[in-house]
Formats: sequence, structure tokens, C-alpha cells
Amino acid sequence: MRRILKSPLLRFFTVVTLAGAATSSFGADIVNDRETQQQQTSENRMQQHPYVGMWVTDYGRVRHELLPNGRYDEARGSRESAYQGRYEVTGSHIEYWDDTGFTADGDFVDGNTLHHGGMVLRRK
Repeated sequence: MRRILKSPLLRFFTVVTLAGAATSSFGADIVNDRETQQQQTSENRMQQHPYVGMWVTDYGRVRHELLPNGRYDEARGSRESAYQGRYEVTGSHIEYWDDTGFTADGDFVDGNTLHHGGMVLRRK
């Protein structure tokens, strides 16, 4: 065993392996930091977005809450959180991606009216 540890070749491979592990860990930290910064930037942008808030059909059956972190929570009738997922707004168009894989979209016709899936929702 001592002969193996004295081998210059084994020492070289040990140093290279340890250096690679340290570099890999450092690289993962950089990627995680970058993702965190991007998420915070996106959240800051959404908090300032004019469409964040509660949107409700005229009789209150369907309620969309557009959260400042780019997520939404939709209630239907007495069923709270019937659908949840993420959303993105581009101009006056909104795209939804439900956590179950369902997708939908809609359009804000003005600052207080959202047309979505054949429904008209109003800012509450």
C-alpha cells in the first residue's frame, strides 16, 4: 500500500481529481447564484407589473390570483386552488402553464379586463 501512495503517477491523478472536484463545486455555485439572481430579477419585474393581483368573473365563480413571483392560483366555485402554475405576461398577452401540464392563454383588453378561455375576468 505504501508503494502505491508513493507513486508519482497516483499523486498526479489524486491532485487532478481533487482539483476537478473543487472546480466543479465552484462552477455549480456560480450557476446557482446566476439562477437565483435571474429569479429575483423576474420576481422584482413581476411585483411591479400592472396585472399582478386578483381577477374575478362577474359572478365570482372563477378567481385568478396573479402572484408577483410569476405564479398563479385559480379558484373555481367553492374549490380553492383548483389550478396552480406559472404565468408570463408579454405586452397585453398572458400565457399560463399549470403544474399538471395544462396550458392556456388570455389577453388583457384594458387595465381592468382579462379575456381568458371564453370568460371575462375583472380586476378586483
